[in-house]
Amino acid sequence: MGEPIIELKDVLFSAQNREIVRHTSLQFEEGKTTAIVGPSGEGKSTVLKLAAGLLIPTEGMVLFRGKDMAAMNRAQNSAFRREGAVVFQDSALWANQDLFQCLELPLKIHFPKMKAEDRKARITEVVKEVGYTKDIHVRPAMLSMGEQKLIAFARALLCRPELLFLDEWTESLDDTAAQRLINLVRKLQAEKKTIIFVSHDLRIIKNLADIVITIVSGQPGLIMTKDQLIKNENLSEIIERGIAGDAKGGAP
Repeated sequence: MGEPIIELKDVLFSAQNREIVRHTSLQFEEGKTTAIVGPSGEGKSTVLKLAAGLLIPTEGMVLFRGKDMAAMNRAQNSAFRREGAVVFQDSALWANQDLFQCLELPLKIHFPKMKAEDRKARITEVVKEVGYTKDIHVRPAMLSMGEQKLIAFARALLCRPELLFLDEWTESLDDTAAQRLINLVRKLQAEKKTIIFVSHDLRIIKNLADIVITIVSGQPGLIMTKDQLIKNENLSEIIERGIAGDAKGGAP
């Protein structure tokens, strides 16, 4: 395995008096695509958010290039936010701003010297890439869930991230829109970007993931390469059962 870009070291995360992630240690390899899979409510999205630095562990550490995220100073944290981007399961667009404003804000934060016309050109570019063709000056509430997901993906691409976190990123999309985003992910893979995603779609997992990690009851179960998943029908069956919520155990 190559050098990890993100590492969870004996991480425990609790909320509302419940342990959601339990003493988990994981490494995410730089330049690889890792899929996090498993039954609903077992901690997949929480692991992703911990890796993205959006949640602080109750115990343990999350490292970015060997640096404890919780100990980062403001400049280091800003650099990490510029290098990484997140597509949330619920899109997480700002309800009180129009789509253009939602997309413009990351550019204003990370590239304060960028001219307004350059921001507009970059926004136009990414919106076209994801296939959104409607008015960009409307509030998110005017969009379908699928359209919101396209804008959320466009926002993630804006700053040309090296590290992308995707949570159920094709959910609510029709086949054409989903395929467009899959093609964009393939393009990022060819550029050796690091991608960590949560999905319940085994077809996407098999097509895109270099590494597959199952999360069951807040802990890693099976960890395998794509070749292992494709060649071993039993592993594929275990993954399918787990995604459907039928598998409640870890590795056999």
